[in-house]
Amino acid sequence: MNFIEELRWRGMLNDMTPGTEEQLQKEMTAGYIGFDPTAASLHIGNLATIMLLVHLQRAGHKPFALVGGATGMIGDPSGKAAEREFLSEETLRRNQDGIRQQLSRFLDFSGGSNSAEMVNNYDWFKEISFLGFLREAGKHITVNYMMAKDSVKKRLETGISFTEFSYQLLQGYDFYWLYKNKGVRLQMGGSDQWGNITTGTELIRRKEAGESASQEDHLAFALTTPLVTKADGTKFGKSESGNVWLDPTMTSPYQFYQFWLNTTDADCPRLIRVFTLLPREEIEELESQHAEAPHLRILQKAIAKEVTTRVHTLAGYELAVKASDVLFGKATLETLRSIQANEFDIIFEGVPQTEISPEELATSKDITDLLSIASRGEVYASKGEARRAITQNAVSINKIKVADPASSAELEWLQGKYVLVSKGKKNHLLKKI
Repeated sequence: MNFIEELRWRGMLNDMTPGTEEQLQKEMTAGYIGFDPTAASLHIGNLATIMLLVHLQRAGHKPFALVGGATGMIGDPSGKAAEREFLSEETLRRNQDGIRQQLSRFLDFSGGSNSAEMVNNYDWFKEISFLGFLREAGKHITVNYMMAKDSVKKRLETGISFTEFSYQLLQGYDFYWLYKNKGVRLQMGGSDQWGNITTGTELIRRKEAGESASQEDHLAFALTTPLVTKADGTKFGKSESGNVWLDPTMTSPYQFYQFWLNTTDADCPRLIRVFTLLPREEIEELESQHAEAPHLRILQKAIAKEVTTRVHTLAGYELAVKASDVLFGKATLETLRSIQANEFDIIFEGVPQTEISPEELATSKDITDLLSIASRGEVYASKGEARRAITQNAVSINKIKVADPASSAELEWLQGKYVLVSKGKKNHLLKKI
């Protein structure tokens, strides 16, 4: 199956310029996607376009990832209602380093004819003067052509600066530079980037074939993938707390795993095709199994495993599964004992926690005393409430039910420091200081 056929059955092909499929069938073709370095990490909204590069490389073509060190100083107006703040060069460089590391989990940079490459458009724009850029690019693209782009038309009512208006010309020059210096023939991106991408194909055509060149002179090509939306039409890629980032310090492996696990049944057929590399037969088999037992969340678990392992490694995935079992599943005391000291803070991020001193432990006559002191009123407002919860069989200590309110306060401190108190499905972590 070739690259275009792969995208078609996965629902990842939105539009392409004439001759694109023929070019890709004819020879190994270099293609690129640009990534905006205005955040310290990519997020799952970037994953669909990253997967375009993955499929391109798997089909034997050469992927380029362009980090917009220069254009990131301006900001793309596509899909934006207002102009963004400028970032410093130092901040952009730091962000680029993080993006580089994240992309290496998806693309093979190790060598060979179709090894992935990363480029930064600051490396060529820093050498170009304003007058030089006008001569190199500005004279070949008319204002009428630029005004016709949706990304510009949608901003005319609210206002658009010349800086943002010129963005498509800068991106178009990126394509031209890569065409001339790296042999890149294809630019890809999300469907909202069609206008910017085709500005590049037009600039290449006019500069290389002349102003009077026919529209049939295909020197460079464009391809876009649909923006991923939920079944209800809303934007995909955000949780209640905002973006779901690929950086584990910004979104933990557990939170990342839970995001995919909590997707709706209606969204899964699309997501498993776009965000995993599972073959068609396996996906269809998983869909069949899911239809027979949707409560098992077979599709959600398959997506969560594939994507979490890719982004956060197998160890990160296994830790996320362990955390899910501890917080929501049927984990046992043995499961808790298997958690390493450095894993506790990761697993219990966001879980209410209380530090308890040796003096407070010494004053606890029984388990009711301990729960009342340790929770600081966050779990049990009083000893009476703690006692009632225990008699109602609603309290577990380290996943073991507590039946007697007067039982000893001598507890097993996991890793010598932690005790997990559960009130129904709610968890509270005690930490000995």
